[in-house]
This record gives sequence, C-alpha cells and structure tokens, in this order.
Amino acid sequence: MLNAAIVGLGGWGQTLVRSVQDKSELIRFVAGATRTRSKAEEFATTNGIRLLDDLAAVIADPAVEAIVLATPHLDHVDQVEMIAAAGKPVYVEKPFALTQESAERAVAAAERAGITLAVGHNRRFHPSMGRLRSMIREGRLGKILHCHASLTTTSGLFLAPDGWRSDPHQSPAGGMTGLGIHLVDGMIDLFGKIESVACQSVHRAVPSGAEDTTSVLLRLTSGQTASLLALTATTPGYEFSVYGSQGMAQVSSPTLETFTWQGVAPSVAAARTPPPAETEVTAGVDSVRLALEAFAGAATGGAPFPIRHDEIIHGVAVLEAIIKAANTGRFVTIA
Repeated sequence: MLNAAIVGLGGWGQTLVRSVQDKSELIRFVAGATRTRSKAEEFATTNGIRLLDDLAAVIADPAVEAIVLATPHLDHVDQVEMIAAAGKPVYVEKPFALTQESAERAVAAAERAGITLAVGHNRRFHPSMGRLRSMIREGRLGKILHCHASLTTTSGLFLAPDGWRSDPHQSPAGGMTGLGIHLVDGMIDLFGKIESVACQSVHRAVPSGAEDTTSVLLRLTSGQTASLLALTATTPGYEFSVYGSQGMAQVSSPTLETFTWQGVAPSVAAARTPPPAETEVTAGVDSVRLALEAFAGAATGGAPFPIRHDEIIHGVAVLEAIIKAANTGRFVTIA
C-alpha cells in the first residue's frame, strides 16, 4: 500500500481521493495540503487525511511516500522540482505544464532523482480505449485516414469569474487544458507524434467571459489528419472516432463505456447493405482509480507507468502549439 499525500483539495483533488480511499489495495491518501484549508477540513476529516500547512510540510512528512498534485497548472513544474529533490514519486494532474521548455525541465528533475513521474491522463486506462488501441495496432482498421475526438462539459457555466480555472494565463485556449489535452494524449498514444496544428477558440456562453468553444485541426507525422473539439458550456459528452480503410471504430458516452466497430463492405454491391455495427458496453469503470493504481504500482517497483516521459513532453509541446495557433489563426509546426 502506497501512502500518498494530495496537494490541492478543490473539486478535482477530492475526486482523486474518492476514487481510491477505502477502495484500493494499492494506494491511499494519508495527508494533504490545500490553499484554503477551511474549505477542505470536513472532507479531510471524513477521509482520514491529515491536513498540513503547505507542500514543504508534505514533502518533509516521513509518513508520506508519494505526492499527487491537483494544483493550478502554472505551479506544477516548480512543485515537481521540489518533490524530485526530496526523492519522492509524483503524480501530476494534466496539463503537466504549459510550455515544452518547462515540461523538459520538470522531467529532467525527475530523471535525475530517479523517481516515478506520472501524469493524470486517466482516459488512457479505460478498457474501451484499450480495445481501440489493440484494433489499431493489429491493423484491423486498415490504413488510418482520420481521427475525430470531442470532449464536452457544462463546467464552464459554473466557474467563478475570479477562480484560477477562469484565468486565461492558467487555462489558455478555452477547454484545452481541462478537456482537449486528454484528446491530444489519446492521439499521441494511438498514432504517434503530431506535426502541426491550427486552432480557433472563442467565447460564446460562459458567464466568466472565458473561451468556451475550441476546435483544432491536427496533422500527424504519419501523414494522417485529426480534429478535436473542447467545449465547456454544453451537455457532457465524449467521442473518439478513428476512420480507416477497413472500418471505423469509436469510443463514446461521457464515461467512455460504449465501443462501436463497423467494417467496410467487401464490394460496391455489398455497400448498399453494409455490415452491421458491433457495439460493446463496459460500464462501471473508474479510470481515475486505474491511473492512480498504475502510479502506485510503478512507485513501488512494479510495471513502469505507461505514459512515457517523451510522450508527456510531446503532449505539452502540442498544447503550447495549440495555444499559439489560437492566438495567430494559422498552422503552427511543433518543434
């Protein structure tokens, strides 16, 4: 059992705790720290978490074996460097960083220290995404033509205008840092490096005035194309569709539980009555718990965390390019 601390006990930090506390045999939270202690005291007491003053106190606590960060995006890199210097494993909520240079600096600190470094792209761990990954790698979709992905939520409608998630410096390009970065990670996982991006990001509805409607075109090194949508002011939903010369596969529903596959008809004549779609539903999966348990396993000598350091850095580089493209209205090439 890995004894971890949670730093940042806002809404998402509490979600991380709930996913494993008294449920997992691999990780539990024993301590924590947060900016506004009074808002987290009841939750901490209910979940058996000792609240400490700050990250420095968490790092110094000998009972804390690993640290999970659910803090503002711009804080991540300095915090990773502090934790790495103390030799403790660290799990960082996405986005890992906002610039490639800062991501490289944090990864280098972790590598020098020899610690486990993980990032919270929990959707990679859902069985539906695993099935899609297997089909692509087995070649069942044929030549990959295009991927379209979308992730939508109502969260922007309820964000406080003075909250850090409404700050364009912390959350640039609309829903990219909270939503779209998951879709970018899925594309990197399934298809490899992304070469260039174009983005438009506008405000339509959220009361804070933040951008809430973001669309991106992507060109991959492999030659295939992709597109994504990140919307923060509409009905919650998820779609990850891959179109190949031998068929189409899709992961859908807000919980990623629905997997659909439809093959290409074998002839023009047969295309008039295409093969029926196959649908499989995998309900009740907590991908947040799966990601934290993968981190715990890696931190205690098990299998390495499946998101490689070079993938973490490339994901941030793509995010940085998307942010730049949103401000320039043109394609941006990724270094």
